[in-house]
Order: sequence, then structure tokens, then C-alpha cells
Amino acid sequence: MKRAAIMHVEAAYMAKERPEFHIGDTVDVGVRIMEGDKERIQVFTGLVIARRGGGVSETFTVRRIVAGEGVERTLPLHSPSIAFIRVARSGKVRRAKLTFLRKRVGKATRLTELRRELGELAAPETPSDPQSGA
Repeated sequence: MKRAAIMHVEAAYMAKERPEFHIGDTVDVGVRIMEGDKERIQVFTGLVIARRGGGVSETFTVRRIVAGEGVERTLPLHSPSIAFIRVARSGKVRRAKLTFLRKRVGKATRLTELRRELGELAAPETPSDPQSGA
């Protein structure tokens, strides 16, 4: 467990606007790229196969296939070079690390999609007037 003083210092460097995502999710990560004196955002889309660390030093690994070759990128979660993270789809997994996907090709790399309905997230309806004795 970290000391309170260390957590207080780290809190200033942690990113505020990061969505909740899990292993098995397909994410779009916007990475800031400097080209000369200009800055642009490059989108890296892939499957989250690992998360490690905690606090400011937390990292996640995103894997995608480019021209038939697997490309992995390990990114720090709270880095200022990360412009945004968007969850495209959620996958149903039973492992903490999906490194076994490195050996698979084609359709064998697919994960079952985990669908969340808006109706499941909403609270059940309650009467608008609790005073009524109906």
C-alpha cells in the first residue's frame, strides 16, 4: 500500500478524463505525434490484451494486425501524449492477460462481444408521487 504523501503527489499527474475499459475491449487510442513543429493525433485501434501497474505508472497493451503482421503498443494510461481513449466494443474474456492471442491467426483471434443494453443500466420505474396512497 502506498503512503498518503506519495498518493497525494501522484494525484496531480493522473489524467482526469479516462474511460473505464477492460482486457478484451477494442479501443481507439488517440496518440499525439510531433512532426517538426506541428502536432497531430494518430489513432491506434486494437484489442487490449494486458493492463499492468497502478496509479500514475499504470500501462496497457493494445494489439492489432497490420498487413498480416501483429503490432503491439504498450502505452502509459496517464501520459499527456494520450489525447483520448474510446471503447469501440467490449469482449467477453476469462483471463487477465490475453497473450495467447499472439499465436493465433484469422478467425481464431475473435472474442465474443459483450453487449450491454441501455435497459439493463436504467433503474426500475418508481411512482412519481410517493404521497399517493393508491
